[in-house]
Formats: sequence, C-alpha cells, structure tokens
Amino acid sequence: MDCDLLKPPGEVRGMTVLTVEKFNKTIQVPRLWVPEEKSQRVLPLVKKLLLKMEKLKPVKPLKFNEQEGREILLHPQPVKSWHDLPTNDLEKHEIKEHNFGLTDVNLSYHNWRADEIIKSVLPVDEEGLTSYSRIGHIVHLNLRDHLMAYKDLIGQVLLDKVAGCKTVVNKAASIDNTYRNFQLDLLCGEAQYQVETKENSVFFEFDFSKVYWNPRLSTEHERIVQLLKTDDVLYDVFAGVGPFAVPAAKKRCHVLANDLNPESYKWLQHNMKRNKCLSQAQVFNKDGRDFILREIREDLLKRWQQPLNNSNYKIHITMNLPAMAVEFLSAFRGIFENDTSIDFSQENFNFPLVHVYSFAKGSNTKELVLKLVEDNLKMSLKDNLEGVHFVRNVAPNKDMYRVSFYLTEEILKQTIVATEENTDKDAIKRKAEVDDDVLENSKCKIKFS
Repeated sequence: MDCDLLKPPGEVRGMTVLTVEKFNKTIQVPRLWVPEEKSQRVLPLVKKLLLKMEKLKPVKPLKFNEQEGREILLHPQPVKSWHDLPTNDLEKHEIKEHNFGLTDVNLSYHNWRADEIIKSVLPVDEEGLTSYSRIGHIVHLNLRDHLMAYKDLIGQVLLDKVAGCKTVVNKAASIDNTYRNFQLDLLCGEAQYQVETKENSVFFEFDFSKVYWNPRLSTEHERIVQLLKTDDVLYDVFAGVGPFAVPAAKKRCHVLANDLNPESYKWLQHNMKRNKCLSQAQVFNKDGRDFILREIREDLLKRWQQPLNNSNYKIHITMNLPAMAVEFLSAFRGIFENDTSIDFSQENFNFPLVHVYSFAKGSNTKELVLKLVEDNLKMSLKDNLEGVHFVRNVAPNKDMYRVSFYLTEEILKQTIVATEENTDKDAIKRKAEVDDDVLENSKCKIKFS
C-alpha cells in the first residue's frame, strides 16, 4: 500500500495563504473489527501497529451485524495484509481474516502535523522549517530568506498546531544594539510579548521583545548551577533576567548579579522576588567592566580579609556575553596590583573560578577560543585552566564554548602598562556585534520529527 496516502495532498504545493479545505483527503487504510468483549485482550497485540495521527482516534465503537464491537485502524506501512498481523495470537481469540479489511478515512487539515503541512507547501527542492523555539506562549522563528514568502502561512499553522501558543514571531533583525534585544516580526496571533516560562524548575517572567533569552542555553545554565553549593558565591557579570543568578540564589548562594539593560535589570529583580530569593542577592544595572572593577573587587576584598575564608565556600564568576565577554577579562588584570592587605600566598587561597563564554569560528574552534581568552588576559592558562567546554554549534564552523579558569595572583596583581588599548572606551561599551545565527534557537528548541 502506498504510504504517500498519509501525506497531505500534493496540490497544496506553493500555497502562501492558508486554505484549510485544500488539505481534505479520503484514503483507505487497513482495519480490524473486534467484538466488544474481546477488545481488551486484542488491543495489546496490535498496539504498535495502530494508525496514529493528530485528531484521529484509531480505536472507536462500531456495530457489525448487530454485534457491538470496535474498529481498530492500522498503519498502512507495516500492515498491508492480514498476514502482517500477529495472526496466531489473534486466532487464539477467534479473530480471523474475515475480521480484517479496508475502510475509508476522511482526513482534514486538523489531522496533519505542522511539519507535514509546511513541507507539503514548499517547493520540493527547498529546505523546510526544521525547528523553532518555544518561550512561554510565544513561538519564535528565525526564517531563512527562501521561507519568507510563506511566513504568514507558517505562522498560522504553528498558531493552530502548537498547544498553548498565542503568538508567533520571526526575528526581524540581528542583535545590533547595546542591550542585546532585537526587533520582532509578528507573524500571527497576539502582540503580547510578556511571557512566563520555566527553566530547570525555576519560573521566569520577562518581556521577550526587550531582553535577551535563549532557551537553547538551558542545559548550560543547569551545568553551572549544579556546580554551586549553599553558601558559595556567584558574581554574574552579564546576568540578563537571571538564568544563572536566580537558581543560584534559590540554592542559598550569595549572588551579585549585574546587567546593563534596564529592562533585564527590572526583570532580574522581579524574578528574584518571584522565586523568593532576593534576600540572597544584590542586583546591579551597570556596565560589566564597572561591575568587575567596583562591586566584584570590593566584595572579594571583604571576603579575603575575613578569617577562615578559604575553607567554607567557593567563588564563581559567570560571563555569558559570548560575542565579546572575553574583552572584559582585561578588567581582572592587575585589579589588586596596589593592594598589600591580601596575602595571596596562603595555602588553598580561595581564588575565583571564572566561566567565560565565547564564540569561535574556524577549523579548530577549541584552540581558537582558548587563544582568545589568553590574548585578553595577556598570559597563558596553565595549571589554573579548569577546562574548555563545548556548549553548542551556532553555525557551520562556528561554535560556542565555555572556558573555565581560576584567577591567580599573577593575573590579579599583574602590572599593566598604560596603553591606548587599556583606555579605549570602545572596550568598555557593550556594542553587541553579534551574528544573526546567534539567534538560532533549541533544551527548549523543538525539532520536528
């Protein structure tokens, strides 16, 4: 039996405005009729062979020759005849070949999956929509140019098919401003961008049109939070709305979290309150370099001057601004150059562990990203290098990594010669020169099966 029967009609190819009636189709599929009293024993025998489609019940009541029973619809690919069924087991229950046959099934737009509908509309030689991101009630797309002619149809299909979806948006421009938010093109649904989402058992609220949020990073957020224990310290330099900082505070870590975007700062505070952990955190709305040179420096100084500070907790610094976070590493060079109150030579001194994120593009991205970090520190990472960890692929030959390393006395007391590089205000600005592919969204990226 031709299993193209289970694909949408071919005449919808090239449709740009959704016409649901075009997806109506009548097909013949194999079916098994079973008396009602035998159905509970027969169903487990054919369970793996059922015809499963959206809005279609493969088992339904059907009276035959005045006898109550059930019609069981079977998938036409594995079941082409009676002999494709577990006949020996069925015959033990007096289900024989005369119980088997074909029946007409009327399919409509509601029976096809979103990916099936979208694929059926595109030209045969065009790449389809392979994935999308879900953030609360918003479905977020990053449509390639060849899909733009079909954007309205794609938006309507996803609005119809994705449970709980109220808004479908496409990225209208790359991230090209100070605050890493981006323009959205509303494809379908409500222009409602304030969302509530849950990541790793923590609730977050924010305005998706005004802050940066990438659900593809949920696994990485979880990796870092799992490193933290109660009473550890987290300095989050580019905190956003709090995917590192809020769960850390919930674990009763001591958190200093910062973001330059006033909207991110607002929602960071809100999410701390929402998750009842604001008392564990101090929240700042500053440039990342200023935050390092003042808040992190002062808090480290206070902690290192306390007795018995070395054995009770660990200190972590997260720097998740992968397009340019490595540039801010220079703020740590010589940050305690003129301070004589700290004895860095103490045994087991509590040096912070830095987690800095960066993109690298080329044939050996792991080596490239390590070189970026070392170039900005002006020294090699040796025994203090914890690891270079792959996070995700962003585009062909372009990857995102986390480089984790310990700050050392050599870094913190490094003598810095005044140069144009060190005074260049452009190194302080957060001009987010981020490629379009940064926005290709995924633990929450949903792939079509």
